[in-house]
Amino acid sequence: MPEQLGHHFLNIPGPSPVPDRVLRALSKQVIDHRGPDFQRLGREVLEGCRTIFKTSGPVVIYPSSGTGAWEAAIVNTLSPGDKVLMVETGHFATLWQKMASRLGIEVDFVPGDWRSGVDASLIEAKLVEDRGHAIKAVMVVHNETSTGVVSSIPAVRRAIDAAGHPALLLVDTISSLASVDYRHEEWGVDVTVSCSQKGLMLPPGLGFNAISEKAIAASKTNRMLRSYWDWEDMLKPNANGFFPYTPATNMLYGLREAISILLEEGLNAVFARHQKLASATRAAVRAWGLEILCRNEAEHSPVLTAVMMPPGHDADNFRRVVLENYNMSLGQGLSKVAGKIFRIGHLGECNALTLVAVLGGVEMGLSAAGVPHRGGGVAAAMAELQGSSLDNQTTDVRKG
Repeated sequence: MPEQLGHHFLNIPGPSPVPDRVLRALSKQVIDHRGPDFQRLGREVLEGCRTIFKTSGPVVIYPSSGTGAWEAAIVNTLSPGDKVLMVETGHFATLWQKMASRLGIEVDFVPGDWRSGVDASLIEAKLVEDRGHAIKAVMVVHNETSTGVVSSIPAVRRAIDAAGHPALLLVDTISSLASVDYRHEEWGVDVTVSCSQKGLMLPPGLGFNAISEKAIAASKTNRMLRSYWDWEDMLKPNANGFFPYTPATNMLYGLREAISILLEEGLNAVFARHQKLASATRAAVRAWGLEILCRNEAEHSPVLTAVMMPPGHDADNFRRVVLENYNMSLGQGLSKVAGKIFRIGHLGECNALTLVAVLGGVEMGLSAAGVPHRGGGVAAAMAELQGSSLDNQTTDVRKG
């Protein structure tokens, strides 16, 4: 395919576009990772991460993908033969379950329809039945990237507490951190897993574990073999801003800049922006007469919208038409929903005008691919965005 002029629209649900400020930070010269300049950098990013995760406890940073951070959460807290409780919310919950099984963990994997989040009442019922406390952890995906569904972590925490169960709570925020309101400490999460290429607006390459005192205690007695992923090896040098092995210095430069961008906007404003863009996207999808994969209004993701194709039409063919004609990448359907849905990412460095252009490309693509739909999706999104802006202006005036 010949190179197309103009800006490529990367609207998959991660990796997300990298802001120019972050790109410039990434291009800094490498420094001595055992010297005082690096020590300042290390301390800044470790403290900044605590702000983003909303915790006073440690956040471990690995040179890894989110998959590596998944493994770190498991091998530092569980032992071979331990039992965990998980829910099949989509493709990524399934992959985390498979990893746990490969590491010798027994997984009670509650089936799901890929259109709904975690039912906390089922979690509570399972834990109440577990009178011997064989279940050592509850593992939940906060924002299921494959389906566009968010699960309520506070509800899961309440379910564990209501059952009076000592299980650890492990949460995947790989696609939600810095895009969706998340509170590691307040919500009583023991291990929060995340990575760099979604809401943090960095290239792939950093994995994170935010960890509680209870999780650290578990890591001192569990029997899982580990070396590279060992929290203890990380926490000792981290206390002084350093790392136990050569760190991804330039990614840390980028992380420091990304954290600055997020805090300059304000985390609450970041979350509100994502909610507004998601609401406008859903307005467009409904105007087109298409169906959103997520069934429940309260569970719609602020990060992405998964759109179902009409019967007889292939989502991947539609995505190809959009890419070839309008230089835009949309997310594909994964495993059970392959070819049945496409995903519109609206996360990270995305604003109202960016979204209008994206939805314009989708609407033109629907026509070019011969997908049955109604017109007016972009107009519906614009009305939603303008209504949100007017509401904000009115609120500001009243405050004044």
